[in-house]
Amino acid sequence: MGALDLAIVLGYLASVVAIGAFFSRRQSTTKQYFTAGGKVPWWAVSASIVATETSTVTFLSVPGTAYARGGNFTFLQLALGYVVGRIVVSVLFIPMYFKGELLTVYQLLTTRFGAGVRALLAGSFVVMRTVGDGIRLVLTAGVLAAVWRAFAPSMDQDAVTIGACVSLGLVMILFTLWGGMEAVIWIEVGQLVVYLLGALVAAAILITKIPGGLEAARAVGEEYHKTRWLDFTLSFDKSAGTTFWAGLVGGCFLNMSTHGTDQYLVQRYLCVDRPRKAALALLVSGVVVFFQFALFLGIGLLLFARGRPYAIPNYESLPPAALREERRGLHRFHHPRVAERRVGVRRGGDSRGGALVVVELDRRDRGERPRAAFPRAAARHQWLRISKWLTIAAGAAQIAVAIAARDSQQSALESVLTVAGLVNGPVLGIFVGDLRAARGRGAGIVGLLAGMAAALGAWNSQLYWAWYTAVGALATLGAGAAASIALPRRQTTP
Repeated sequence: MGALDLAIVLGYLASVVAIGAFFSRRQSTTKQYFTAGGKVPWWAVSASIVATETSTVTFLSVPGTAYARGGNFTFLQLALGYVVGRIVVSVLFIPMYFKGELLTVYQLLTTRFGAGVRALLAGSFVVMRTVGDGIRLVLTAGVLAAVWRAFAPSMDQDAVTIGACVSLGLVMILFTLWGGMEAVIWIEVGQLVVYLLGALVAAAILITKIPGGLEAARAVGEEYHKTRWLDFTLSFDKSAGTTFWAGLVGGCFLNMSTHGTDQYLVQRYLCVDRPRKAALALLVSGVVVFFQFALFLGIGLLLFARGRPYAIPNYESLPPAALREERRGLHRFHHPRVAERRVGVRRGGDSRGGALVVVELDRRDRGERPRAAFPRAAARHQWLRISKWLTIAAGAAQIAVAIAARDSQQSALESVLTVAGLVNGPVLGIFVGDLRAARGRGAGIVGLLAGMAAALGAWNSQLYWAWYTAVGALATLGAGAAASIALPRRQTTP
């Protein structure tokens, strides 16, 4: 890996910034900046949804689940739950988001639970997403740093990683700052094509490198039980991994929370002009994600057949610490694919937080109007300027998190899931809870805090991570319902 590889990466980053600059001409209102004026084609939004939930963490981690000793295709069961969750979101949630002019998902909560619950949820979202995106950014920066170190091996490794975090963060800030949500979506469409083509090319190359080709890889997979993808064991323990029930139920709850109540994805639905198109984009993305997971797991199997870690003496009985050599084949896959992965951007993560804070500021400035986001302020340039300053602030915070997390010993996938699990379940419980508005303000706070406590308890237990969201959601529903009965009914004035 040398100058050509580095030139490809730098050229890609420059093109991302240029695309953001191109779309900057259209960013004249906050509605255009945050939702592209609702004029994006549904298929582009669908591709953006797939790209949004498929980070570098996924690209690096999913093949490893099939490659690792004892690994197989059972992770694919999670994608079944994702499809079911998307169906629920399409029926129950998406129609709500097109009633009135919304820029953030949390605007729906004001009349039901009051400004306190809304502010708590919006603040939790900004904090947790900033941490999660910072973790993703440092993983992506690590890939870019590997390219740079191959080009200049004498440079200090830590300094290169920090420089990569800052460089990628600046690119992320610039293209989001200039191009808004419209630039984010079209960049993601291109990224989806690039990394899927890269994965297909990688699979084709691996097949040619395996003696006996695809049939030999399949035989190795069957011998070591790697082609199994359905596991109907009823277990909630971490040691059981992804079973059918964890994938279907846990994946459904997880997807309902991320795709139904998370500003990260809801903002993309609002970029089309009607709910039917948003639902179509979401459902199609679920099918694509299922086959995408199958592709990544297949690459893991091909890497296993190509690297032959099973040839290590006593492979099946060796302790994990003795299997460092086993991971070399996986690292060889990660390393050369840098120029083909989405190393340029962490998906424009800054504009969501900007949308939340700007709507909060505007609401406080003109009084409580939960349904209309910017009835008069949309054309006022001060809100657009504030939005862009908040984009810069959010990007800077993610860079700081990435630098702080660069030496973390916890796996990136586990870190991201842990951060998401603490908030996603309770938020889902708040959205689906049938709490009366008269009692909902206090009951919502009680339910939310109980759900977060339950999610934190699940994380500290032996429960498998796929159940975290379900635990948080159900605890929020139960505690909120009990509080709505116990709390005195709020008196209303005629």
